[in-house]
Amino acid sequence: MVKEGCSPNSATYSTLINGLCNEGKIDDALDMLKEMIEKGIEPTVYTYTVPISSLCACGRAKEAMDLVTSMRTRGCHPNVQTYTALISGLSWLDQLDVAIGLYHKMLKDGLVPNTVTYNVLINELCAGGRLSDALKIFHWMEGHGSLPNTETFNEVIEGLCMVEKIEKAMVLFEKMLKVGPRPTIVTYNILINGYLKVGNVNNALRLLDLMTENGCNPDEWTYTELISGFCKRGEINSAKNLFQKMVKQDLSPNVFNYTALIDGHCKEGKIDDALSLLERMEENGCKAEIETYNAVINGLAKDNRLSEAEKLCEKVAEKGLLPNVKTYTTLIDGLCRNHGTELAFKIFHEMEKTDCSPNLYTYSSLIYGLCLEGRADDAEMLTGDMERKGLVPDHVTFTSLIDGFIMLGRIDHAFSLLQRMINMGCKPNYRTYTVLLKGLEKECHLLAQKVAIQHETAYSCSSNEKDVNYELLCSLLTRMSEYGCELTVDTYSTLITGLSREGKTFEADQLVKNMAEKGLSPNKEICSSILRAYCKCLKVECALDIFDVMISEGFELCLSIYKELICTLCKTKKVEEAEALFENMLEKQWNPDEVVWTILVDGLLKEGEFDLCMKFLQIMESKGCSLLLQTYVVLARELSKLDKCVNSDHLADKLRTMTVFPSN
Repeated sequence: MVKEGCSPNSATYSTLINGLCNEGKIDDALDMLKEMIEKGIEPTVYTYTVPISSLCACGRAKEAMDLVTSMRTRGCHPNVQTYTALISGLSWLDQLDVAIGLYHKMLKDGLVPNTVTYNVLINELCAGGRLSDALKIFHWMEGHGSLPNTETFNEVIEGLCMVEKIEKAMVLFEKMLKVGPRPTIVTYNILINGYLKVGNVNNALRLLDLMTENGCNPDEWTYTELISGFCKRGEINSAKNLFQKMVKQDLSPNVFNYTALIDGHCKEGKIDDALSLLERMEENGCKAEIETYNAVINGLAKDNRLSEAEKLCEKVAEKGLLPNVKTYTTLIDGLCRNHGTELAFKIFHEMEKTDCSPNLYTYSSLIYGLCLEGRADDAEMLTGDMERKGLVPDHVTFTSLIDGFIMLGRIDHAFSLLQRMINMGCKPNYRTYTVLLKGLEKECHLLAQKVAIQHETAYSCSSNEKDVNYELLCSLLTRMSEYGCELTVDTYSTLITGLSREGKTFEADQLVKNMAEKGLSPNKEICSSILRAYCKCLKVECALDIFDVMISEGFELCLSIYKELICTLCKTKKVEEAEALFENMLEKQWNPDEVVWTILVDGLLKEGEFDLCMKFLQIMESKGCSLLLQTYVVLARELSKLDKCVNSDHLADKLRTMTVFPSN
C-alpha cells in the first residue's frame, strides 16, 4: 500500500492495531501506535481503547493507565468503552478501589456507563464481599435509565446467595419473572444452590419444578447440586429419586452426579449400595475419577473395613489413577478412628515418600488418633511439625488436642491451648467449649469425692441439673478470663447458639443476662437461636419478647423466624396474634410465592392448620400479592397429601382460572 504511494490514515492504523491486539501481539500493536504518532497521524479514542483493553487483559494495568495519560495529553478523551476496559482490567487485578475511583471519574466527566461497565463492577464487588456497594450500583443503574440485563441480575442474585440472603435474591427473581429479563438456567441454578446452602431443600425442589414449568430445562449441574444437597441431609431416597428423574429426562449422569450419590450412600453407612453404584457407573461407561474412589475408601475406612479400603486403593493404582492427599488422608483418618495410629503413621511416611504433601486434615486425623490413645503430648509435638510446613491448626485440630489433655485430667494445659488457639485467631466452636465443660465437670466430681472422703459425707456441686450446667458455664467463663481469653459477643454467641440447639433455654437465657452485666448486647444469631428454642418448647411469650428485641435492634428477620412464631402462636391457640403478625410481615418486601412455600405450606399445613392456611392465602390476595400458577399447584398437591383434596372452592376456582387464562 505504502509502496504504491497510498498513505495509511488513522482508520488503517486503527484496524491494524486492533488486529495485532486480537492476535495477542500487544507489543507490536504499541510499536505501530508509536509509529502512527511519529508520522503525525492522530490516534482516535478507538485506536487507544483496544490496546488499553488488551494491556488490562494480560495484567499490564500500569501500562494501560500510562496509555490513558498519554491519550489525554494528546487531547483525546477516554470514552465509555475505554473506561469499561480499564475498570474491568483493574478489577481482575484486585485493584477494585482504583476501578471504583475510575467509575466515579467517568460520571464526573459526564459519561453514562453502559451495562457492561455496571456488570463488571457489580460482579467484582460481589466477589470481593462488598455486596452493599454492588447493590448501590445496581439500584443507581435502575434509577438512571440503564436497564440491567440477565447477567446483571444473576451477579446480584449470586452475591446475595453467597451471604445467605436468599429471600432478597428471591425478590429480584420475582422481578425477573414479572418485568424481565427472563431468568435463565444460570439464574435457577444459582437460586437452587442458594437454598441448598441454607439447608432449605424443599424450596430448592420447588424451584426445580418451576424452572421446568417455565420451559427452562435443568442440566447435569442442577441435579448434581440437588443430589449432593439431599445426601448431605441424609435423605438418600430423595437423592436417588432425583437421579432417576434426571435419567428419565434423557440427561446422562456424569462423574459428578455419580460421585455425589456414592458419597451420600457412604456417609449414611450404606457402603455396599455405594459399591454397587460404582459398579453400575463403570458399566454405563462413566469413568470414575479419584474423587469417586476417595468417597468409597472413606466410607470403608470409617466402617472399619480397612482391608477392603486397601484393596480398592490397589485397584485404583492398577487403573492408572494416582492416590492424592485425600486418598491417603481418608485411610489415615479411618485407622486413627479405629485405634490404628501406628499403621496410620506408616501410611503417612509412605505418603511423604511419594511427594504427596500432607494437608491440615491429614495432621488433624493423626492428632485425633494420638489423643484417643492417650498420647496428647505426642499430638502437641506434631502441631510443631505441621506449623513448620506452613500449615496452621484449625478449630478441629485444637479441639482434638484440648480433648486429649482433658482425658488425661490436665485441664490447666487444656485452657492454655484454648488461649493459644484464640491468640492465633482461630475461633473455638461449641464442640470446643463442650469438651472444656466436660473437663470442668470431671474436676467438680473429683473435688466432690475429696470432700466426701475428708468429711465422710456425701457432697455434690448442686442438686439441680440446670444450676449445675449454669455453674459450669460460669466456671468456664471465669477460667477463660483467668487465662487471658477475652469474652466477646462471639464467645457468647457460640455458647448460646449451641445451648439453644440442645433446648437448654434456661442456661442460654442466663448467659444473655451474664452478657448484659458485662455491657455486651446479643447479636442477631443469639436472638434467632433463643427465639427458635422458645418456640420449640412453646414458650411463646418469651419468644415474642425476643422478637420485639430483634425489631428494636433493627435486625433483618427471615421468613423462617416468622414461620416459627406464627406456628407457635397457632399451637398455643393465639390465632388472632398469629394473623396480626402475618399481616404485619406482609408489609415488608418478600417474594409472595416464597411466603406461601415457607409460611403456608412448610409451616401451617405441616401443623395441620388447613383452615388458617386458606385464610392467610386470601389475606395475601386481598393485599395484591400476585402468585404464580405453580404456587397454587404446590398448595393443591400438599393439600391432597393431607387428604384435603382441593375441597377449597377458592383454590379450585383459582387453579381453573389460571389454567384457562394464563397470565403469560
